[in-house]
Amino acid sequence: MTSDQGGLGVGGGGSSLLGGGLNLGGLGGGQPQQQFGGGTSLLGGGGTSALGGLGGAPIGGGGGMLMGGLGGQGQPMVGGLAPQQQQQQQAGLPAKQPQTEAEKIEALMPLIVKLTDPDQRENVLLELSKKREDCDDLAPVLWHTFGTVAGLLQEIVSIYPLLSPPTLTAHASNRVCNALALLQCVASHKDTRSLFLSAHIPLYLYPFLNTDSKSRPFEYLRLTSLGVIGALVKMDDPEVINFLLQTEIIPLCLRIMGSGSELSKTVATFIVQKILLDNNGLAYVCTTSDRFFAVSKVLSDMVNNLITNPSVRLLKHCVRCYLRLTDNPRAREALRTALPQSLRDETFLHLLRDDITVRKWLAQLLQAVNSPTPGVPGAAGGNDVSALSGGSSVLGGLNIGGAGGGLGGGV
Repeated sequence: MTSDQGGLGVGGGGSSLLGGGLNLGGLGGGQPQQQFGGGTSLLGGGGTSALGGLGGAPIGGGGGMLMGGLGGQGQPMVGGLAPQQQQQQQAGLPAKQPQTEAEKIEALMPLIVKLTDPDQRENVLLELSKKREDCDDLAPVLWHTFGTVAGLLQEIVSIYPLLSPPTLTAHASNRVCNALALLQCVASHKDTRSLFLSAHIPLYLYPFLNTDSKSRPFEYLRLTSLGVIGALVKMDDPEVINFLLQTEIIPLCLRIMGSGSELSKTVATFIVQKILLDNNGLAYVCTTSDRFFAVSKVLSDMVNNLITNPSVRLLKHCVRCYLRLTDNPRAREALRTALPQSLRDETFLHLLRDDITVRKWLAQLLQAVNSPTPGVPGAAGGNDVSALSGGSSVLGGLNIGGAGGGLGGGV
């Protein structure tokens, strides 16, 4: 089986899934600029934050004493500037830009410590979300600085009452998305990822994924939340997959794949794809016929919808999911009839003419489902549900539709 190349790129060089622009590199075509109100450019570039374009004054304010041990001795900060920077500005010289990682952390510490102050938190979130791409070690500092993670979680839970009935405003959505952008930074860092999972932080985002309002504030909130989960699965860490399999992330993603915007569908499908690419994830989906056919049905509906609303990047992930499913003999047998006809004929030939990778995957997929499967009952074809092991509950307890759908026990 080919390796998963050209998937949903999550911004190389330290950039994050929804920071510095959502990098859908290798998915064909240009990157449309999708706006989510208030001048918020989701698909920004060049290191802009997920909320780039919102502006806002730099956070100055009287600073306290910088904490020692984070790049040299602590020194008093006035107006957010070190004494040397103040002297340079007074002399008409441009302020020296931090060069080392320690200097960058030192420059950000006055902002980080203010995350514990509810009155200053909104502006601090905005500033830090803009600067997070410039500091590789921001995540460990955020995690280990007293009160900062608690402050970010306060931002998240404070908007739960706005989810139902749906009264979320663009301002509230932008504010919490800035907090999510910092959590995504923590989720993607090798030194904090395991701590992030141990604290079960992703579970705080699931209520956002379980919303169904089509308004821009809700769509932006769902997309940014998906970005945090996408940053986790991008690391190809078995610990991440094992954690997610114990939660309701699969039904939540399937729900978004069935009714979300194209971009949300793409990120949700990417998450399911990365879960399937893990051996435990593939085994989980293929353990019962109900789980397999729930995933297969959503993929089939998406593919059929792409006939009238074509999207190369979304089709790419659908084909990759199908191809991965063929690695399971019973799933491969079931796909003999469950695979959409549009993938068997030339329906998408014009859409894939410039994408060699997806054409190769599609050829491998068709070869797999058309070849006999030795030792599997019903190998001559037919939608033989018994080809997959038993199980009567939908997705083994996964409730795809409706609010509050959970995995239940025994997952």
